[in-house]
Amino acid sequence: MAHRVYGELMRYAHDLKTERKMHLQEGRKAQQYLDMCWKQMDNSKKKFERECREAEKAQQSYERLDNDTNATKADVEKAKQQLNLRTHMADENKNEYAAQLQNFNGEQHKHFYVVIPQIYKQLQEMDERRTIKLSECYRGFADSERKVIPIISKCLEGMILAAKSVDESRDSQMVVDSFKSGFEPPGDFPFEDYSQHIYRTISDGTISASKQESGKVDAKTTVGKAKGKLWLFGKKPKGPALEDFSHLPPEQRRKKLQQRIDELNRELQKESDQKEALNKMKDVYEKNPQMGDPGSLQPKLAETMNNIDRLRMEIHKNEAWLSEVEGKTGGRGDRRHSSDINHLVTQGRESPEGSYTDDANQEVRGPPQQHGHHSEFDDEFEDDDPLPAIGHCKAIYPFDGHNEGTLAMKEGEVLYIIEEDKGDGWTRARRQNGEEGYVPTSYIDVTLEKNSKGAVTYI
Repeated sequence: MAHRVYGELMRYAHDLKTERKMHLQEGRKAQQYLDMCWKQMDNSKKKFERECREAEKAQQSYERLDNDTNATKADVEKAKQQLNLRTHMADENKNEYAAQLQNFNGEQHKHFYVVIPQIYKQLQEMDERRTIKLSECYRGFADSERKVIPIISKCLEGMILAAKSVDESRDSQMVVDSFKSGFEPPGDFPFEDYSQHIYRTISDGTISASKQESGKVDAKTTVGKAKGKLWLFGKKPKGPALEDFSHLPPEQRRKKLQQRIDELNRELQKESDQKEALNKMKDVYEKNPQMGDPGSLQPKLAETMNNIDRLRMEIHKNEAWLSEVEGKTGGRGDRRHSSDINHLVTQGRESPEGSYTDDANQEVRGPPQQHGHHSEFDDEFEDDDPLPAIGHCKAIYPFDGHNEGTLAMKEGEVLYIIEEDKGDGWTRARRQNGEEGYVPTSYIDVTLEKNSKGAVTYI
């Protein structure tokens, strides 16, 4: 539709405007020529009229002198010569006026019966062609719409089928499996009797009542301490995200570490394939020097080897963290029932918010770091303030951003940087409209602002 209808209409409208302008210019030229002929005829007419009046005055002067007995013969002869001169000039201007009048009448007839009708005919033909072109474009527009209607109908049918196939129980279970924290519920708090050293002189019933009251007070204290654990219904303190994801709950931390290990393994495989390809190319160059210099591949080989070593170290480090998480998760149930009260309190303070202490103001939590998927597992329940920009970047290459959590960008587009690349090849960016996501670091030219409040340095 854009090429065959809109584009054709725009091109034809431009040609039509040019042709119409040409016809109007021809009409103006014809009108200007007719006006010029009329002015020439009018000037000759006025000149003839003026000469006629002068000849009439000369005749009156001659007749007056001829009838005057006191006038000399020389005066009469002079008046007669002046009359003959004026009469001759009047005759010449009469002939000129007649010729100009005949020329104007001919040009006027030609203007109104030949030139102007021809221009109007050309304008009419132009408008008829315009009407035909519009009808063709309307027909092309309708044909394009008719071809698209089956596709739209198929899409709508697919939407209806997808809506009918929704299974709310399965979906909610997937959400539970995806966002479960892995924490065990805290054990019961033991009763601590602080009255055992007090001298009792009251009855056993009173002692029982006092114990019950003491238990009630302790229950209130327990509820107060447990408030921080209800992270779903309370405001979470913000803090920097840690590289080992220790700020996340065990289950979420395990998933993030496993996801990072899988991505690092994929990158390692790419680097290994690149190394193998470079080695093959180097062998070819060594056997056939005319095809290239083997030494030119050495810097790239060294860079690839460094990347492989770095990725192996990263994988080893993350696997160690993953083993630690899996070990803690396996032994957590036994440690929950420890008789050590301090240990119980420490375990009880843990929650999906992060590492907790007895002081609620010291609780720290950071948003989970992801590659290709940046939604937090608790974003469904409250909207946190956006991260501050620590710089900006310009896209060197376009990026489609099909994967969830990534941000599509066009070549030359300028974005805000809200998180630096931590060595995984991804940088978190934000558009001016607030849309956020990860983009490949190698696709952008980054400019960071020094001493920015939002700058985060990862080690």
